[in-house]
Amino acid sequence: MRKYLRYFGPAFLIVATLAVSVVGVSGGTKAQEFEPMVYSAENCDYGGEFLSIEALDETTVKFTLCRPDPAFPSKVAFSAFAIHSSDYLETTGGGGDLVEKPVGTGPYMLEEWTRGDSLTLKRYDGYWGSPALTDTLVFRWNSEGAARLTELQAGTVDGIDNPTPDDFEAIREDENLVLYDRPGTNVFYIGLNNWFEPLDNVNVRKALAMGIDRQRIVDNFYPPGSLAATQFMPPVIFGYTPEVSWYDFDPAAARALLEAEGLGEGLEIDLYYRDVFRSYLPEPGRVAEDIQAQLAENLGVTANITVMESGAFIDASDAGELSMYLLGWNADYPDATNFLDFHFGAGSSDQFGDKFDAITGPLSEASQIADPATRLGIYIEANTAIKDNVPMIPVAHGASATAFKAAVEGAHASPLGNEYFAVMQVAGQDTLVWMQNAEPIGLYCADETDGESLRACEQINESLLAFEVGGAAVVPSLAESYEANEDGSEWTFKLREGVTFHDGSSLDANDVVMSYVVQWDASHPLHVGRNGSFTYFPGLFDGFLNPPAEE
Repeated sequence: MRKYLRYFGPAFLIVATLAVSVVGVSGGTKAQEFEPMVYSAENCDYGGEFLSIEALDETTVKFTLCRPDPAFPSKVAFSAFAIHSSDYLETTGGGGDLVEKPVGTGPYMLEEWTRGDSLTLKRYDGYWGSPALTDTLVFRWNSEGAARLTELQAGTVDGIDNPTPDDFEAIREDENLVLYDRPGTNVFYIGLNNWFEPLDNVNVRKALAMGIDRQRIVDNFYPPGSLAATQFMPPVIFGYTPEVSWYDFDPAAARALLEAEGLGEGLEIDLYYRDVFRSYLPEPGRVAEDIQAQLAENLGVTANITVMESGAFIDASDAGELSMYLLGWNADYPDATNFLDFHFGAGSSDQFGDKFDAITGPLSEASQIADPATRLGIYIEANTAIKDNVPMIPVAHGASATAFKAAVEGAHASPLGNEYFAVMQVAGQDTLVWMQNAEPIGLYCADETDGESLRACEQINESLLAFEVGGAAVVPSLAESYEANEDGSEWTFKLREGVTFHDGSSLDANDVVMSYVVQWDASHPLHVGRNGSFTYFPGLFDGFLNPPAEE
């Protein structure tokens, strides 16, 4: 029988069944009778991008969208949309062990996560593709760049993320080490939430934008090849429009704006950051102190600094609980929708407070058009509106790198920050140790946004499509092929056969449907995760089905 599930208010309902041929499912704990599943919104009035997701048969999945989406393949290749076993989703209740003990289809499977110390992965011998070259992969972490390099030089780790810019030259000169450069596919920004006074005043936001010397920050704290930002978009990502440039550093004009609003000397603002070294922000504490000093010197504004734990910081910023804060973004895929729609679109988080129609409108329009020239014209409008409304201050596009022992074969740096360790090995060594900036927050990455979590998830879980190793081109993964209708509003994926999860169960089309549905439908009983934000889904697909009521 074919199972149809349709959304009606806060629940879904089986509304029809049709007879179809039934095929057996081998391996694992799945039922032997396959019933293709369809999950559908009643219509597109709810505001999101998805209309329906359906399993046409055991190995075929079709997505019907409410609008064309030329970036859809890049989105489904992203690790936040990895495919999970529908049985395991139900067994874990959508949280708990799903976050702590993931079961994926990737080249590595979880062996042990010792919180605060290390994450140990083992090669999955049943992997459908080329097996991992090294038996054991260990993730460790340290927030200090110098400490990471010391461990690399001592040989206690095999590779590190984001060496401190001051150490680049020393690494290049060390014959035992290799530095792999990353382009600046990121942005560091100062978030300004308009739910907080005086940031609810656009002229105050403009004054802050003009009162901070972005070039000084890049010169003092970033490695060669980094750029002072002229807009939120990095120049190397499609959607950058050189016609739009950010406010010049002009402290006199900034002071005049504040005085015109009756906000001269004595203005105080809270400034939050997390002490995690990232490619977009290599020296968070020092940069925070420099911004504090600049605001005092240039504008007479007192910034009260608060350092937060990484997970709490991300959750609070997404929820709109921080007034002014330091954050950034690394490209998940090379398109403007990843930067602009996720941060400023109608379905984006509350990190900047209320959204602006002058921004959300053009972004929605551009995201539905395939022609690059037409899209760029609309992005000029969107980037101009971002400048006019100042939801944040773009500061820098940071060059960064990874560093490995010279003996590590297959070592690389990914422009997307998703290094793939299954292709790495050291001759005669059965364990590879990687040290990054921070511990993963959770391993159910549908409900995470930090790079440290995503990189770990990408070794364990896989999406329908993937990005080439060390690059940004979309390649097949769990889906061996896909096709779209003429306008890009219907996408059909053919799953490769013989894929098994780490528990031995077989991948089928219902796993794909359920993996997306539990994110899409906010009323679904498995829409749980670590904290239930599922930030990427509404940010990239316009919104949830049955979203929670506004507080």
